[in-house]
Amino acid sequence: MSNERILFSVENSIATVSLNRPGKANSFDGEMWLTLEDTANLIRKTPDIKVVILTGEGKSFCGGLDIKKASSEGIYLGDRTLRSGTDTLGYLSEVLTLYEKLPVPVIAAIRGGCIGLGLELALVCDFRLASENAVFSIPEVVFGLVPDCGGTQRLPRLIGPAMAKELIYTGKRIDAAEALRIGLVNHVYPENELAGKVIEIAQNIAANPEEAVQASKRSINAAMNMTLEAGLKYETAAAEVVLGEKLKSMIKTERI
Repeated sequence: MSNERILFSVENSIATVSLNRPGKANSFDGEMWLTLEDTANLIRKTPDIKVVILTGEGKSFCGGLDIKKASSEGIYLGDRTLRSGTDTLGYLSEVLTLYEKLPVPVIAAIRGGCIGLGLELALVCDFRLASENAVFSIPEVVFGLVPDCGGTQRLPRLIGPAMAKELIYTGKRIDAAEALRIGLVNHVYPENELAGKVIEIAQNIAANPEEAVQASKRSINAAMNMTLEAGLKYETAAAEVVLGEKLKSMIKTERI
């Protein structure tokens, strides 16, 4: 499901979703949100997809919201009826959450700017891989705004509340090395190696039994909102389902 704003392809069970406004640092306009929503729904309905790579064309991952376009033209959201600005923010947040809730792992491949909404998009991914030239910022408060698409919720869960508060309150930019140090990204690579490393990790994931990978994702995500005791019970239940399916498969194979 590609258009001029979002490129989408699938190869060897690995889907790549790429923001495609390189001349605008891949900053968001309304059409991108609509296509991101449609693409997430397509991925959910395509069982052959085992891993998703989320990235940006050109020199940046995503520069955030295209403020100039939003100010002059508004955020075009097709035929959706949204009663207020609050509803609009809710919709944008829901689109990002679609990627967080995909059954398959989602990897963010980040080069260049990962700013504002771009960082909030990266936060819904299972983990983040960056090039050495990547820069990160969540600068909404500098403009008198609040990070409104999950930044105040997901960032503290990932890097801890104190570090998240520092980044949000100051709006400062950090480089890839600092992002690695605080746990915002998993790995940092030379820019010319990033794409290959991302594919390598995606292939490693795709080679594993998908039922086990997806059940593990559900258990880990559930743990973020549960006590340890509840999380352990959820983990056991998920493992039992996977084991049950594996036993069924073995029994069928034996009969054949």
